Formats: sequence, structure tokens, C-alpha cells
Amino acid sequence: MTGTSSNQKADRTSDQKADRPSDQKADRKTRVTVLVALAANLVIALAKAVGGLLAASPALLSEAAHSVADSMNEVFLLAALRRSRRPADRRHPFGYGKERFFWSLLAAVGIFVMGGCFSFFQGVEALRNGAEEKFSGYVAGLVVLGVALLAEGGSLVRALYQVRRQGGGMDGLRDPALRTVVAEDGTAVLGVTLAIVGMALHMVTGQVVWEASSSLAIGALLVYVAYRLGREARDQLIGEAADVESSDRIRALLAAQPEIDSVEALFTMKMGLDSLLVAARIDLVPGLDSERVEEVAVRIKRSIASIVAETGQIFLDVTDRPAAEAAESPAATGERGGA
Repeated sequence: MTGTSSNQKADRTSDQKADRPSDQKADRKTRVTVLVALAANLVIALAKAVGGLLAASPALLSEAAHSVADSMNEVFLLAALRRSRRPADRRHPFGYGKERFFWSLLAAVGIFVMGGCFSFFQGVEALRNGAEEKFSGYVAGLVVLGVALLAEGGSLVRALYQVRRQGGGMDGLRDPALRTVVAEDGTAVLGVTLAIVGMALHMVTGQVVWEASSSLAIGALLVYVAYRLGREARDQLIGEAADVESSDRIRALLAAQPEIDSVEALFTMKMGLDSLLVAARIDLVPGLDSERVEEVAVRIKRSIASIVAETGQIFLDVTDRPAAEAAESPAATGERGGA
């Protein structure tokens, strides 16, 4: 059933959905959100670094590293937004949608290495060597952190507003770029709060252990966030299936076709933020001629594209393999692999 001119026409029709105006508009909004976060992080990183050096504050220096990591990650996310929308070509016939997942993975690595590891280093160094600060150093550091809290909070509000505009909940967080910005800004607000608490307790008690502990807590927070973002990007890069609801709708549609005797296996894979590949192994009823098979294929592909809007590529494979044998495959049983 594959390789016919009618099927190719149906493929082209569904391919045109890969770059809908609504998706381009969403990308523009996400780009603005990322640029707002980038501008805030660049200013905050400079202020934290200067304040941390003047005050010799491990918590403030940890937060400076956190903001530098976030700034680099925003650059990665801007690259993801631009490169993932490139049209398919000969070397990449399924398009560049997974570029968004790749750059999101790099952003997670950046949070882990530049943010988490440096924060741990600052905390350990403070516990080993101590840190003496003047009252003016405390005041300067707390002022910097207060300004950072306002800036990071404003960036987080902007990101959450966009999430709400795009459906809220998990629907609003489908875009890994937007999801990363929300995670970064939320972590930044919590990290700045920890730094303020640690510096204030250090100032009151004279014990550097409070500020060192806040650095270690910031490091642990960043490592956890990096792990979660990295795991999600990994799942998408190696070929994550469509959600259960979409898969069930596609399978039900196929099973309801009078020309299909059985649906032996259904394979789906996310090729990008709004692009889904669907491949089905089906057994047709006897007696269909080639022209009829072609008409059925075109009708089924259009029906699938209509019920699952993000469907980009659809492949139907007619097989005479016994259904009992196909039922043992991971695609048919729903078995999941990996850690």
C-alpha cells in the first residue's frame, strides 16, 4: 500500500501541517519569553558576580554561576526555536523538529555543569576555608539578591502567562524551550531565596555554615532540575511515542475501517513539537484490487490527520503475517523499554 502516487499526495497534504501559522505565532511568543529571560539573566549575572567578589559571598557567587548557566541556556533555546523550524530536505526527510529536543538537552547539561557543580564547589570551599564579610558586604549582597529576585520573578510571571495562554498545565508545557524557561526561572527564584536566607543567617550568627549550606542546597536544586529536563529531552530524542489517548484514537479509527481485517501493530513517534510519525501494519480483507487499496489508503491517511492534528507522516504497511505473531511485538503490547 506504500509508494503509490495517491499516498504521496496524502503525505504532502499532511506535511503542510508541520508549519501552521498558529505554531509560528506560538514560536514568536516563546522567543519573546526566552529573550526576556536572557536579558534578565545577563544583568543579574553581572550584578551577582560583582557583588559576590566584593562581599566574598559563596552563596552569591553560586547564584552568579546559576545566572551565567541560565544565560547560556537561553542562547541554546533561541537556537532551538530557529533551527527546529527548518523545512525537510534530502538529508533530513522528516525535518528538523528534534533539534528542539537536542538543544534542550544541552541546556540541561549546562544547568548541571555550570550551575550545580559550581554551587557545590563554592559550598565546600566555604566550609573548608570559612569566609569573613564586612557589614557593607552583607548589605550589598542582599541588595543584589533582592533586585535579582524581582527580575527573576518578573521573567517567571511572563513565562507562566504564556503557559496559561497555550492551554495551561502539561498542554502549555509541551514546548521544551518554554518548559526549560519555566524550570530555570522557577529554580532561580527559589535559589535566590535560599541565598538570601543563607546570607542573612550568616550576618546574624557569624557562622559561615549557613551560607555554605545555602550554596549546597542551590547546587542540589540545580542538579535535580537538570536531571528532570535532561531525562525528558532524552526520551524525546530517542523516539518517544505519542500519548496514549492519541494512539488509542488512531487504533480505533483503523479498526473501524470496513476494508481492514485487523490492526496488527501501530507505531508512533514524535518527530518534533507538533509533528508525529504514524506507521501501522494492517491486514486487509480479501478481494480488494490495487485501485481500491489506493483509495482506502488515501482516505485512512486523511482521517488520521483530521483526528490527530500534529500528524505529519503516515505509513500503512499491508502484511499477511499472522495476527497472533504480531500481537507479541512491543508496539502491540504497549511494552516500554529503557531505564
